[in-house]
Parts: sequence; C-alpha cells; structure tokens
Amino acid sequence: MLQPSSLGVLALIVLILVSVWGYLAFRRDLSASRQRLRGTSRVIDTACGPIEYAETGSGIPLLIVHGAGGGFDQGMELGRPLADQGFRVIAMSRFGYLGTPLPADASPAAQAAAHAALLDALGLPRAAILGGSAGAPSAMQFAIRHPDRCAALVLLVPLAYKPPEAAPSAPVLSPWAEKLLAAIVGSNAAYWIAARFARNMVIKRVLATPPQVVRFATPAERARVSRIVDDIMPISSRAQGLLNDARMAASLTRYELERIKAPTLVFSLRDDLYGTFASAAYTTWTIPGARFVGYDSGGHVWVGHNEEMIAETALFLKSHSRLSTAP
Repeated sequence: MLQPSSLGVLALIVLILVSVWGYLAFRRDLSASRQRLRGTSRVIDTACGPIEYAETGSGIPLLIVHGAGGGFDQGMELGRPLADQGFRVIAMSRFGYLGTPLPADASPAAQAAAHAALLDALGLPRAAILGGSAGAPSAMQFAIRHPDRCAALVLLVPLAYKPPEAAPSAPVLSPWAEKLLAAIVGSNAAYWIAARFARNMVIKRVLATPPQVVRFATPAERARVSRIVDDIMPISSRAQGLLNDARMAASLTRYELERIKAPTLVFSLRDDLYGTFASAAYTTWTIPGARFVGYDSGGHVWVGHNEEMIAETALFLKSHSRLSTAP
C-alpha cells in the first residue's frame, strides 16, 4: 500500500504532467489561431489610417462590419455564403481589432468615417452595408452621415439604443456575470481554458446564446457555433476593440434614425441574451420603411436560422435597384 508521502508525490507528478499538457495544448491552439489568420487579409492606407480587410466574390459591393470579439475573419464567416449569391463581400476589421489600430477617436461616428474611407481606397462610390451586433452602431452612422454612399442597410442582432421606458427583452447582467465575462475575455489563456473546459458557459456568456438551443441544433449549425467560439482566438489581438466596444455599449445614445433613407432590414431573436430584440424593434420602427424579421429562439448567433437569414438578406439586397456601383 502506498504511504501518504508517496501518494502526495504521485499527485504532484500528475499535477505537473496535466499542467505541462495543458500549457502545450494552449500554445499549440494559440499558434494555430494565429496561423489561420496569416496571409488572409491585407492592410490598406486610407484617409482614416490603416484598415485591415479581406474580400471575396464579385457583383454588388457589400461591406460587412463585424461585432464584438470579431475582425475581418468574423465578417468573412458571414460573408462567404453571400459571395456565393452574387455579392462582392468586403469584410473589414474595426478599430482595435486585429490589424486595424485603435485611434484616439474610435466612436461609431469615427468608425463610419473609416467605412467611407475604406470604400474610397477601394474605388467604390457606394455599397450596401451589413452591421452585426457591435458593428451596428457604425453601420447606422454610415447610413446617416453618408446617405449617398449607403445603398442599403442590414442590421443583425444590433447593439442599439432603446428608450428607457421600453421593456428590456433580456435580464440585465448581474455584477457577478459581468465580472465573469470580463475574466473570460481578459486573456488568451483565460479564454482558451473557458472555451476548452466550460464551453457552454462561453456560449451563454460570450455568444449570449442559450446552450440548449445549440444542443438541439443541426450538425451544421453546431459546427458553425464551434467555429465562432474557436475563431475568437487570439483574443489578445482583439482586446483593444473589445474594450472600446464595452465603452460604446455603456454610453449608447439615440441616433437620428429618421434620417436614414437607405432600404433597411433588421434581424433579432427573442432569446438573445444581450437583449437586442427590444432595441432592434425600436430601431426598425424609427427608420422610415425599415423591415423587421424576428425569431423566437436562436440566441445572439441566430442558431437554426443562418441559411434562412442569408437567403433573406440576399433577396432583400438584390430587390433594390439602387444597389449599383454608380453614384
């Protein structure tokens, strides 16, 4: 029989081996995440500074503006199916994400100016714009400030203002939940550990999606959610953008949505744990002629509705004759 001292030594050896395995696995996955991004984008000089972007497809120009924790790669995940349907997809990294530096002014209005500057650098007089989640404020500002350049506007689960008297569509995060979320996204190691060993927590807290929705989804949808979770790495390359988005979310103000003239389509889901359903509905009612598409379940990453939403978006964009590259 092993003596207590021997058991202690054995436990220490096991702990060391597990720690070494964990460290090596973390370094391998971190390296793979960086390798995945290498050579898949370019940085172009614009009037608003360097902007990273990638593009695919040909046809109607469509600028995709990613959400929190994203970058051009998140935009490409959404944009590739649209490229297959006749769009020139341009997916950019917003301020503070991946290869786009964070300037002193990284407000939604400044980001909208950067969207216009990117189109200038690419020789595009106008484009449709799709803003997802935390990319929606700058997409709306682009439509307001550059009406002649915005051919159409699509908002997916938008981070947007709602009046104080409007009922929220999701509970406000508790201080404990806010601290947990901040800890998860606080470093590559913390995020990797959470994504590896507490995946449902990441789905719930980071993707703001009920885990049971993912559990009962199709294999293709579960694979898409897994890609979204995994592709947030390396989170350190997105940290400045995440912090800026957190500041933006804490200080949302009402935009002059009545000034938006572009055809507008808005999507949201009732069980989005970030509560975008209420603000998306208000946004739709305020933008003249906007159309709202809402679903009861699917969470913030619209589980179970991806193909339907892609098809709806493509049909909407193609149905508007204003969508041309001519001014």
